[in-house]
Amino acid sequence: MVLFRFQEFSLSAKETFVISTTDRREIDSELYKELVDGKTLHLFESANQKLTAATEERIEFLPHYHTLVQCGMYEYYASEGQKALPYAFAELIDNALSATARNTGIRRIEIRLLFDESQGGPAVVVMDNGCGMTSKQLNNWAVYRLSKFIRENKTGYVRPDPVPRSLNSDISYFGVGGKQAVFYIGQSVRMISKPAGSPDVHEFVMSKEDFERKEMNREDIYTGFIRNRKPADCSHVSESEEQFLQSIVMEEKEKESFTAVIITGVQQEHVTYLKDNFNLWTRELAHTYHYYIHGVHGNDQRETRKNDHVSNIDIQISLVERSPRIPRMMNLREVDNDMQTLYINSSFSTFEFKATGARDSFVEGLIRYHPFLYDQETYPVDPYALEDEDEECVILNSEARGKRPVFECFWNGRLIPYTTVSEFEWCARPKKVGAVPLECYNRISGVLFANDRFQVSTNKLTFMDLELQLRDSNTIFTRVHNGQELRVNIQREFTNWLKECHERFDKQVMFQGFKGSMTRTDVPTKRQQSPWAIFQAIKWDGKTYKKGQCVKSVKTNPVFVGSIVHFLLYGEHEGDVYATGGYVQIALEPKELYDEVRIIPISKIDRLAAATTIKKKIEDELAKLPDQLRVTWPEGNAWAEDDARPAGTLMGPIKVEILNKKGDSVSRLPVAGTTKKLLIELKVIWHSPKGDVQTNSYIGAHSSKWEYWFKSMGNLSKLGKYTLHLQTMLNDNSASEWAGKRLPNYTLNFSIKEGEAISFVLGVISSPVHFGVPFSIHLDFRDEFDYPTQPPCDIKPQLECSTKLGLKVHIPGLKQDSQSLQIVLQPGPPHTLVVFPDGDVLSVENRTPANFRVEIHDEYQNITTHPKLSVRCQLLGAPDLPVDVVDCSNTGSGLLLTKPLLLKTVNAEQILTAKFNIPNHRTVACVERKLRVLPSSRISRLEVYRQEEGSEDVMVLQNAERIDWTAGDTLGNLRFRLYDEGNRLVSLRPKLTTKIKVNWTADINAEELSQGKLPALSVPSQAQREHFYLVSFHDQHTVNFSFIIVPRPDEPERLRVNLSESTVKMGEILSGNIHVEVVDQYGNKTDCLNAEIVKTMSVSADGLDKSALAIEWQASSGLLSVCGVRFVGGSLGPRELCFKYQDMKEFVRIEVTAGPPVQIKLLKEPEMPLQVVNGQGLDAPLVVLLCDEWGNPSPDQQIAIVMKTLSPQLKIKSSVSSLSVDSEGKAYFILKAISGPKGEHQLEFRGSFSRNGIPGPVVKLNVIPDPNKPVELSIEYDSAATLCAGDIFPVFTVVVMSEEGTPVRTVCPANLSMLLWKGTASGSYPPSTASTLKCSKRKHTEKDDCFCFRDKQIPELAGQYVVQFVLALDKTKHLWSKQILLNVVPNKAVKLAPETPPLTPVVSNSNIRANRTLLDSLNLKIMDQYSNAAGEGLDGKVIVTVKGTGDVVLPLFENGETSVSYSLTNGQTLITDLALLENSPGVDGAEYILQFNPEIRQTSVTIAAYSLPFRFCNDAEHQKVIVTLSKKKDRLSQTVLMYREVFETSKQLKSELECQLQDATHKLNEFKAELQKSGFNISELTMVSLLLFKAILTKMENQPRRKCSIPDPFKGSPKVLGKVGHLAQVEDDDAAKVISWHILGDMDCVVTETTSAAKRIYDDTQGRQQVIPLETVFWRPNDRPLPHIRNGMLLFQPIGNPVFVKDILIFPEHVESCNKVFASLLGDTILIDDLDSANHYRRGVVQNKMQCPTLLTRQGERIRSNGKFGGLQNKAPSIEKLRGQVFGAPLPKEYNLCKQNLLQQCRVAMQKASEVRSEYNSHLEHLQSPQMKQKQQELQQQEQELRDLEGSLARTPEQMYAARVKRGLEPETPEPSVPAKRARRKTRKLGTSAVL
Repeated sequence: MVLFRFQEFSLSAKETFVISTTDRREIDSELYKELVDGKTLHLFESANQKLTAATEERIEFLPHYHTLVQCGMYEYYASEGQKALPYAFAELIDNALSATARNTGIRRIEIRLLFDESQGGPAVVVMDNGCGMTSKQLNNWAVYRLSKFIRENKTGYVRPDPVPRSLNSDISYFGVGGKQAVFYIGQSVRMISKPAGSPDVHEFVMSKEDFERKEMNREDIYTGFIRNRKPADCSHVSESEEQFLQSIVMEEKEKESFTAVIITGVQQEHVTYLKDNFNLWTRELAHTYHYYIHGVHGNDQRETRKNDHVSNIDIQISLVERSPRIPRMMNLREVDNDMQTLYINSSFSTFEFKATGARDSFVEGLIRYHPFLYDQETYPVDPYALEDEDEECVILNSEARGKRPVFECFWNGRLIPYTTVSEFEWCARPKKVGAVPLECYNRISGVLFANDRFQVSTNKLTFMDLELQLRDSNTIFTRVHNGQELRVNIQREFTNWLKECHERFDKQVMFQGFKGSMTRTDVPTKRQQSPWAIFQAIKWDGKTYKKGQCVKSVKTNPVFVGSIVHFLLYGEHEGDVYATGGYVQIALEPKELYDEVRIIPISKIDRLAAATTIKKKIEDELAKLPDQLRVTWPEGNAWAEDDARPAGTLMGPIKVEILNKKGDSVSRLPVAGTTKKLLIELKVIWHSPKGDVQTNSYIGAHSSKWEYWFKSMGNLSKLGKYTLHLQTMLNDNSASEWAGKRLPNYTLNFSIKEGEAISFVLGVISSPVHFGVPFSIHLDFRDEFDYPTQPPCDIKPQLECSTKLGLKVHIPGLKQDSQSLQIVLQPGPPHTLVVFPDGDVLSVENRTPANFRVEIHDEYQNITTHPKLSVRCQLLGAPDLPVDVVDCSNTGSGLLLTKPLLLKTVNAEQILTAKFNIPNHRTVACVERKLRVLPSSRISRLEVYRQEEGSEDVMVLQNAERIDWTAGDTLGNLRFRLYDEGNRLVSLRPKLTTKIKVNWTADINAEELSQGKLPALSVPSQAQREHFYLVSFHDQHTVNFSFIIVPRPDEPERLRVNLSESTVKMGEILSGNIHVEVVDQYGNKTDCLNAEIVKTMSVSADGLDKSALAIEWQASSGLLSVCGVRFVGGSLGPRELCFKYQDMKEFVRIEVTAGPPVQIKLLKEPEMPLQVVNGQGLDAPLVVLLCDEWGNPSPDQQIAIVMKTLSPQLKIKSSVSSLSVDSEGKAYFILKAISGPKGEHQLEFRGSFSRNGIPGPVVKLNVIPDPNKPVELSIEYDSAATLCAGDIFPVFTVVVMSEEGTPVRTVCPANLSMLLWKGTASGSYPPSTASTLKCSKRKHTEKDDCFCFRDKQIPELAGQYVVQFVLALDKTKHLWSKQILLNVVPNKAVKLAPETPPLTPVVSNSNIRANRTLLDSLNLKIMDQYSNAAGEGLDGKVIVTVKGTGDVVLPLFENGETSVSYSLTNGQTLITDLALLENSPGVDGAEYILQFNPEIRQTSVTIAAYSLPFRFCNDAEHQKVIVTLSKKKDRLSQTVLMYREVFETSKQLKSELECQLQDATHKLNEFKAELQKSGFNISELTMVSLLLFKAILTKMENQPRRKCSIPDPFKGSPKVLGKVGHLAQVEDDDAAKVISWHILGDMDCVVTETTSAAKRIYDDTQGRQQVIPLETVFWRPNDRPLPHIRNGMLLFQPIGNPVFVKDILIFPEHVESCNKVFASLLGDTILIDDLDSANHYRRGVVQNKMQCPTLLTRQGERIRSNGKFGGLQNKAPSIEKLRGQVFGAPLPKEYNLCKQNLLQQCRVAMQKASEVRSEYNSHLEHLQSPQMKQKQQELQQQEQELRDLEGSLARTPEQMYAARVKRGLEPETPEPSVPAKRARRKTRKLGTSAVL
């Protein structure tokens, strides 16, 4: 009842009113319950009252919760027909990537699919190690469509900086995807997050069930609670429903920050999909995040260069199902078949570009080229793509990409799956064929990387307007090359790139059928004329073109057709080869018209031309040629084909016309340029029995009136076949063929037949005549020529028969009208079947024969025979009766049913019907007989029963009956009975009972068997399975009886405990449960256990922590489950765990190992600090011990112990810096070298596993400087001293300083050198032309720490020099001093001289000034004794005077004086234009001297004057003579000087050789003295030493050692290295055995240098010999370390001495080639000591996520690269069983040591002395040779000529003139000869005497 307050509405109590809702529903008691606060109501007088004024109603329009729980369904079901579940996971991964964007380490994302219903599944968990969410951020996440742009934060949204491929992780965007994903996957989501730096965990739950509950209770739907708790607090988790959630919460303990998305209520269809398609959807996720996972360059598995953009993102997916199914794990980094991986690894080149648009929008693009290789496209095919099911769709041309779009599109680095871009205009396939084949455009794939300026849908499945923006005219495309943007024509660049890819990578034309090589003279470039390989066929674009095939050209002038002669490819080729193009040689068709061959590129073959088109074009051309003959008969007596005419019939006349295919008459060949007339030849051939005979032959010429005409022929009279031949022939050579084809011809076959018959002959009757069978008589009629002929038409033969079986034939009207013959009669055809016995019923017992006899009679009761005469007997009246057949073809009779009848279950007599018939003679009537079959008396049934002794109770067993019996008991009192086929009991007789057999024992008592008793049966003691037992009777047939016994458990006897794990770490709970059960005495499980026993069961052990122990009853399995076993304290090793129930006890042994490692200790604490010399290491390794909480050693090899210096200046050289412990928990750190500044340093050891650290000890090191390590060269010399050219350097004192700052006294002086070179400083090292000076011997007065370089001569050439000192520390290391600049100044000025001596001047007192000029220009300088300019600072003048010998008249200079003065400035003067006075006095022909006398202002300097002789003449003629003589004198002077230099060089060489001989002899004598001390006979040294040395080596070579005995007949052949077994040697026998066995199939392979050599061996052996050419072996130098070493650090400590197999091979020759071969055969195969070491090594490598190669052990085992080992196929046999197919052993090490011993050194010294002596003697012989004597004579002759010439020049002018006139009347003498090598005037060095 509702009460209203009427006064508020001014209503009286008597008024009536209505209260309604705004939709006019009256309020009643039911509707009142639905009202809520704020509801607007109307107060009316009546329900139909109109509103007097407008009213307002308050409403709420919150979205329904379906907006959340069904948003994913609406978004993802619109996914273009694809399964969208992977993209729902992608939304959650997007959030995780954004959360981990700022992680500095690994960004770990886990997706766990928990489908184990027993643990509360199914559930999906997505976890990351990102920054986590605060409670405010978690609240923001729950708000639908609260994007990152409108969330409340301090700074607002900040766009990330641009990064390559836009991989900025900024992909958690709209506030929608996470909610859509979780409610698409399941019905509920639990968000658990811990932000970085916060101690609290925030948890929030949102579920469809909660929404429905709130709606039902009318609560606020969009409200909830965030639980704030401490980490690992799982008190709110229901243990029974969500057990998996407890483990997830417990994982929170050691996490700094994280977020976990837990989805439950997963739809069953999703569970099924995720299980069944695990590889498919993980592959799709790997495709979506390909570049986030693998970095900027993607998953390039061929990548060899270092990747600068390595990703730190790790996405792990696991799927857990109910036990015993194994969990499935997948790391997306391991997926190698996603489409981007396939695109990247199948491409050969990349075209990068960038598209820039408005508002900072840009797209990075990649286009990849996938070439056509050999016989298929390499464009990848999606391995999971569904095939087209449309059977009517036929693909005519399967292209690479087909109709698929080019570009996949990525947004901020992740795939947008439903948006693709087909192409751009600049990379689209053109409409016309250009420089690039059109199919190349289908071999490209592409990727577009768009930044966030391009909008995507909220589910990130599609772009909004990407393609529209990219096709906008304002979008700019640029080429990106080497990271630089290029503003170029993008279309031209792309076309050029595509063309280059096609030419470089496509291998789409396969050349087949190699036939050799040829030279093309039609090629203009001679270099390219050869070689051209010839091929028979090509395969191109799916088509095959072969030799002889007709093709049509394209783009040729003119276009032609022709047949292929062969294909040509430039270069050296053998066999089939692929190329992008080549040439084809075509013979033009038809050949009858074109006798021409052309060569065109293969690309000009018209691939679109149909064969019918080509054929029609050829036929049109051929239609012009003569095609057929038209034959007519002018008189109408035409002879048709195969006509038969009587002999003597006339043939002809005949008219013949020649027609072409068009039907036109021709008489000439239509060949251009020639005239070929045609003739017709007629021949008639008679085909006689002895051969063809020509009866007629004529040749007819063409006539314009009657064409070709032949007259009648009447000589055809012989019988037989004839042929008329008409053949077209050429007029000029009578040839009947043209261009290889026969000219038109015509053939007519006819015959001449016989005349009328006049006699006949009777034919022979070939077959016998049978009773009642008609027979024929053949009559042969003859004409008058005795030829067989047809009988007359009115013939009436007459036949007469006599009593003696004779026949006579009479034909009236013939000349010979009668003939006679005799006949033989035989029985007729079968007529009757007779069966014996002939009674009605025959009785026979079952399993006995019936025996019927049959006969076949003819119509006259004769037994007859006939082919295929078989009688068949069929029994009727019972199923499966036999059918018998007997063959009576030869005898006419036979027996049937001779085998026993075998009827089933004949309990009483049966009547059968036997039906006899002849199948091949249906006319013979069938015969039936009755057969009575009686039951057999044989045993047919066996019955087994059980009867106790003295008891009447019988238990009959049924056949195949199951019997339950106590295990281990005995089943006795078994008996048996026998029954026959009539079910009659058969009495037991010993003869029968001996045939009884049982399968449970072989010991059978014959007496008991005769009484019907069977042996007792012992029931098996194990109640595990059924047991089959058999009783059988064996006679001619076997009767069986079987039963099955199922043993049941006996009484409980003891406890049995089953451990799932027998090892536990100290302090940890034993993994798995311990199951306890009660068993009987035989170990069979009993069912006496129940839930109450839990209270009475006890467990005890030493150190057992019972607080965690739990015992539970498992009703499903009937077992007790014990868990929580944990040991605390005590020693390591086995512990006895005791289980007690009632009086039953059971003990199990559990191995207790060290607990989790928590500390690191030094094994032996040394005295700190450790003293170490700088640069040296520690004598003993530092051993650290990894321990658990109780100090026990922990061998946990997952813990890496890192050695780290706390001082940055301390440098440590160690084999490893990070090491795993060994099996004893120890790690050995060997410090090879420690270097750093003097003082104390600290070295820390720490353990690391994942991101957790284990503290360790700190070792203090005191670094002491090394007093013996040279670090610096200190140079002391008199730097103030003046270095004059040619003098001696001041003493250079070198002190080698150590690290300690003290001199090093242990340096060998021979290792110290002084380097001197002219020039400037050259950096740190001297030039190669520097001179080397050795250290001087130390004096007694000098210190022992100083090294002096004294008495070193200063170079004679002045200038700037550099000195540097070097100390050789070893063969490779040197210590260099600083470079010292030295300035060498000229020595004391001593002379005035020119730089280049001038020629001797000759002048005259002529009026021509040129004849009077002494010097045009002469530069004189003041020099020291070494010709260095030394006049700097010297000024004065040079007085030039003329000097003469004796008291002679001196010539005058132009100034009229005898002297001229020139100024001298800075030690230099220039004498120019020096001439004599015209008509100057002087003695004609006299020699004067020009004296250049310097006068220096510095009076203390004395400079020698320079003198230059000249000749003076009174006239020009005399001057010419003197000039000639002077020149000759100069030449002679030079020649004499050269001769003297040659002899001086020879003298120096002789002196040097004498010194070398003395040194070699001295060294040999020293070795002789050493040998004499060793007891060696010196007298025999010269003869015996070499023989002894060779004998020792020969003995070593002939010692027995392992050798490879594989025959190698090919070794020594050209370009052949030999067989693999002979190319390498192995020192160790065990290693040689296992390596040889490992590659046993390749030991016999022949290695060649070239493919041609390999092919030659292959052909010679008919393909039986395997070969491998080196030029086809791909080999890349590989210096990678063993797999357990990475970046110079050990990943773990290996055992067993692992080593690469290829590194222990010894190659006696062809080292480089052998390296290639064996690297190809062995790869990275590793040799190790034993199998345990190999398994340890492989486990360590695989645990470090690396591929482990094949492992071989020295004991002969092999572990394959897939981990498989064991079995005979992985065990090497003994070395003897290899039968010589094993690598040989190298020579012993002593062999090489012997070569280096004293005797060897002595031999070398002897050889050296002998060589020097030989060279010295050779030089002496050369000096005494005729050539040298001749040169000495020539020198003497030249010197005499020079003296004579000088005498001539010294004569008076009159004498000279007379001599000149006299010589003018005599012939001229030749020029003086000069020695060889005249132009080379340099001083000869040692060994140059050969030029003499």
